[in-house]
Amino acid sequence: MPYCCYNYGRQHIHNSTKINLITFAAEMTNIEDAIVNEVDEEIKPKTWKDHLWSITKVVLKFAVTSALLYYVFSKVKFSDIKDRSLNANYWWMLAAVFFYFLSMVASAWRLLSFFKCINLNLDTRFNFRLYLLGIFYNFLLPGGIGGDGYKIYLLKKRFNLPAKKVFWAIFFDRFSGLWAIGLIIVCLKIFIPQIPIHFAIPMGIFCIGSVIYYLIVKQFFSEFGEHFFKGHAKAVLVQSLQIMCIIMVLLGQDFTGKFAPYLLSFLLSALAAVVPITIGGIGARETIFQTLSPIFHMDVGLAVYISISFYLISLLVALVGIYYLILPGKLEEGLPKVEQIKE
Repeated sequence: MPYCCYNYGRQHIHNSTKINLITFAAEMTNIEDAIVNEVDEEIKPKTWKDHLWSITKVVLKFAVTSALLYYVFSKVKFSDIKDRSLNANYWWMLAAVFFYFLSMVASAWRLLSFFKCINLNLDTRFNFRLYLLGIFYNFLLPGGIGGDGYKIYLLKKRFNLPAKKVFWAIFFDRFSGLWAIGLIIVCLKIFIPQIPIHFAIPMGIFCIGSVIYYLIVKQFFSEFGEHFFKGHAKAVLVQSLQIMCIIMVLLGQDFTGKFAPYLLSFLLSALAAVVPITIGGIGARETIFQTLSPIFHMDVGLAVYISISFYLISLLVALVGIYYLILPGKLEEGLPKVEQIKE
């Protein structure tokens, strides 16, 4: 190949890559602006149209949730779920609650790593209280600003931080959780022969994707590179604790079969629950479990019971956050002045 052609081709590839990266950055900026604008809109005085749209969103979520649950219980007898609940070993269920609560502690700890990336050194206790309040908002106020939006609003107001900085910290915190779910899903593939793909294929794709993800962070969000590995290691801890929660629920049913299909289904249902079309993910999780039961040879009644149990456990822990909604002064109790927190 003549040198001029080679040089042209190399330059063309370089320019194409550069254009793609610029396009990616522009798209991420659009997402960032949309989220921040949504937060700003939520805290402004409401017009009757705003109230109508908020009510419509809640009604739609309830409709989707009801439709999905109706579908699931048309396939699974409700009496089966009821009997499993009444006959469960409640010591194991208490252990499940304990592991889920630990996962929330670890999750709040993970978020601190990403806040440190923007030089926001929050008090650990305040961060955990804010995290619990955010969970409460996500579960029980489905038509409002949401837990993440509330964190953006409060931290922007309390510490005079740009909303976009807080948004990216929370975004990467969330994304690290999705990354950890992907990693565990790939690892569980080893124990599930029903998936006719060699383990090396998904693991290779995951590793390549992880490298690209890290390079994008280093290129466009360099401030988050400092705690990148620490934050993602904590994300694996969070998901591992939630896996332990599901194992406790299974043991509460005297289960002695293969755990991997139920654990994989749980993680896939967690991905489905991220899409904000239902109330707290209920309905979406159960549909995933019910759909995957014949594929992975799971007991469909047990699978749906696991999903409902996890929802109730997470709801129970989320209710703790109502304490800080009723007594907002307790949320910031013991906080130092802003100058002592922000470097």
